[in-house]
Amino acid sequence: MIKNSLFGNTEETEYKLLSSESKDGVSFEVRRYEAAKYAVVSSEGRTFDQVTGELVRKLLMYIGGSNEQGEAMGTAAPIIITVYPRNDGVLSRRLVVAIRVPSVYQQSPPTPTDSAIKVEERPGMTVYTLQFGGFAGESEYRAEASRLTRTLGETAPFQRKQYFCCSYDPPLKPYGRRNEVWFLQEEP
Repeated sequence: MIKNSLFGNTEETEYKLLSSESKDGVSFEVRRYEAAKYAVVSSEGRTFDQVTGELVRKLLMYIGGSNEQGEAMGTAAPIIITVYPRNDGVLSRRLVVAIRVPSVYQQSPPTPTDSAIKVEERPGMTVYTLQFGGFAGESEYRAEASRLTRTLGETAPFQRKQYFCCSYDPPLKPYGRRNEVWFLQEEP
């Protein structure tokens, strides 16, 4: 796993850029991601900051070779954390962490040995994306989600019951970090 995450190539999930926009000094993108298989693990009862590291490690172990086939798949980015905000913006204690199965394994992903990990087919999606740097925890993601909500406005067609917190970098990367908040566009 360590070799994969530090020295291997990271496969970034491909998307189609639909638009790049700026409103009130805030730049965001609208992207289309195709359907794909993801390794997924979920948690209820603990906060975002308490549990994300543990869940991300489980997924990195899986793609790093802790699977029934012993297959090291390389690494993929981003790690996508689905969160469910309450009406006051505070995140509920339920979250789902996912990583896209690398392309070579999309047809037949290795079977996880950890029963907490499931491989699921996720449908294609269109997202509003806001990128930011630094180390991101719950408070940073909440602040950026709030900024994207204000930028898009009340009438923008996106799901408000959930959003995605995305991280592209290994935890020890000290600078030049890339994080994103994704809002799922409501399909017409």
